[in-house]
Amino acid sequence: MARGLVQRVLLASPRGYCAGVERAVETVERALSLYGAPVYVRKQIVHNAHVVRDLEVRGAIFVEDETEAPAGAILVLSAHGVAPSVYDHAAARRQTTIDATCPLVTKVHVQARRYAAEGKRIVLIGHAGHEEVIGTLGEAPDATVLVESVEDAEALELPAGAPVAYITQTTLSVDETAEIIDILKRRFPHIRGPQREDICYATSNRQWAVKELLDEIDLLLVIGSHNSSNSNRLVEVARCANVEAYLIDDETEIEERWFERAETVGLTSGASAPEHLVERVCDWFRAQGVTEITPFASVYEDVVFRLPVELRRAETPAA
Repeated sequence: MARGLVQRVLLASPRGYCAGVERAVETVERALSLYGAPVYVRKQIVHNAHVVRDLEVRGAIFVEDETEAPAGAILVLSAHGVAPSVYDHAAARRQTTIDATCPLVTKVHVQARRYAAEGKRIVLIGHAGHEEVIGTLGEAPDATVLVESVEDAEALELPAGAPVAYITQTTLSVDETAEIIDILKRRFPHIRGPQREDICYATSNRQWAVKELLDEIDLLLVIGSHNSSNSNRLVEVARCANVEAYLIDDETEIEERWFERAETVGLTSGASAPEHLVERVCDWFRAQGVTEITPFASVYEDVVFRLPVELRRAETPAA
């Protein structure tokens, strides 16, 4: 990068870890402390390669499926949630499960079960193949249909007169999801939805923080792994406003050519990216001669989730 081209870096706020990610990562750390290595984790505990590697060094073993963990193993379930069948399989293998599902994802699962019990057809707005969607679909597979886009919503066919409800993945684009919901309400006027939106507070807050930045910056960098849904949505928010944006795991993925016409760079991070990665990217800019690296606005999030009940019980001394 030509020295002096980028004049300043603006840090979005809020950014980085949300309460659900904090809880999930701490769950694995506490399980390792309580039970010792190895502790098995089904799927990535959160979608961040750095977090996964750090926990592997401490003794966590990540598996794609509960059947890959030995019988009787300690098995942590990821923040994205699982289908009910996973608990059955783990119980059959005498595995001790610790459920690190984000409470906001659990809320969506509860809604799915309630709507199914009421005899409703459930429209799940989300991305096919995402772990959260797979887990939610597993709650009521025969009653649920997946809608991924406005085109899907327009083309959706449901039995005439059937009661309908919708739920959503928690890490979607706020704007696109609102558009899909508007279409569903127009096409199915009696459709029911959650009393409070399913998109989590952290996803919404990080998208709004990026929107606040856009008039001030020439380019946005989003720190997050490429399989992180909420991180990808942050890139989309910028690009939809015609601001160049790139998703990076860390500073090693930065390409100097991106900054050929950028004087002010915005920097944020997805909800599963630790803050030390932001510091590493800031250090990269400092090495290029950038001295003005400042927070843009400041929003404080005070949401905290308790650790899984399985851990709290195990850590409580017997009376």
